Amino acid sequence: MIRFSKIFKKNSPSKVKNGNYFKYAIVEIVLVVIGILIALSINNWNTNRLNSKREIVILNNLIKDLKL
Repeated sequence: MIRFSKIFKKNSPSKVKNGNYFKYAIVEIVLVVIGILIALSINNWNTNRLNSKREIVILNNLIKDLKL
């Protein structure tokens, strides 16, 4: 992906026509959106993992209370 980014940075926006600048801008926007989606999925995964741990603790406590 770094190689892909370098290709677009060789033709910096000040040296190219508007059409190429729009292509550059669209690629940058797509990369930012992909990064945000990855961050959100990691956050959701972590939240689900923590909720599962809490659920196991609560169920274990409930079983202990019922045995008593």
